[in-house]
Amino acid sequence: MQTRAIGSLQASIIGLGCNNFGRRLDEEGSRAVVHAALEAGITFFDTADIYGGTQSEEILGRAIGSRRDDVVIATKFGMPVDDERRGARPDYVLRAAEDSLRRLGTDRIDLYQLHTPDEDTPIADTLEALDSLVRSGKVREVGCSNFDAKQLAEAEEAVAPGAARFVSVQNEYSLLQREPEAEVLPECRRLGLAFIPYFPLMSGLLSGKYRRGEAPAAGTRLSTYSAEDVDEYLTEQNLDAVDRLSSWAAGRGRSILELAIAWLLARPAVATVIAGASTPDQVRQNVAAGSWELTPDEVREVEALAPPAAG
Repeated sequence: MQTRAIGSLQASIIGLGCNNFGRRLDEEGSRAVVHAALEAGITFFDTADIYGGTQSEEILGRAIGSRRDDVVIATKFGMPVDDERRGARPDYVLRAAEDSLRRLGTDRIDLYQLHTPDEDTPIADTLEALDSLVRSGKVREVGCSNFDAKQLAEAEEAVAPGAARFVSVQNEYSLLQREPEAEVLPECRRLGLAFIPYFPLMSGLLSGKYRRGEAPAAGTRLSTYSAEDVDEYLTEQNLDAVDRLSSWAAGRGRSILELAIAWLLARPAVATVIAGASTPDQVRQNVAAGSWELTPDEVREVEALAPPAAG
């Protein structure tokens, strides 16, 4: 599988999002998904301390096992684990990293990401703590998530000379959620940051699982959402766009899922697409999408079918 750079790291262009581990998937099911990913050539695994109530990191670490040197492990900190463990204060950054290292059963985190901005802590203080982790060898690269363009610029300006800087940002982005195109992606290009889209299938809407007028099937991601949230996803505008995209993909012998991932990989600054999976077969479907290289003309055609207003 092809790889792309995230700072000094090389990540497979298809990654595995591990937020299902310990929540929708038990350890046995999670292990099967991880092993299928490894067999298919995936080397980038993205988790977080809060996923599965901290179980995701533990499950991923055990599933990787002796293959640790073959993979890039990305995890996150900052969202509330509990009332005490939260935020980006320097002392907590160090504690959170030690907790994640222990749960993952490893001596280093390849990409350590601030999961969400902390308005109560100056970003310079957080970056100083992250730099100390890099200097100690416990972290290789640092990134952020859910940052807007202004926050990315402020973080870059706060970096001390020669210190570790954010090399990536992980935000929601898909054919139906195009917000990063306005400011974040241009800022990534300006700063040389890798962009990692999450929810690339918009919670399954771009996988073809959901039908007009039908409730989400049991076991799907949207089946766990509130009725209000489901209504926000399954709008007529979104469903119309899904119909158009599905037809376009089918005319080329492909699925809408493959199109959604291939389109993201054609976008500037995107380093890897971290799609979740609950079965080994879903892993293989995600990987198959990575072999589809859209031409510039095809990208324009696809974007005309799902303009930003659809998000």
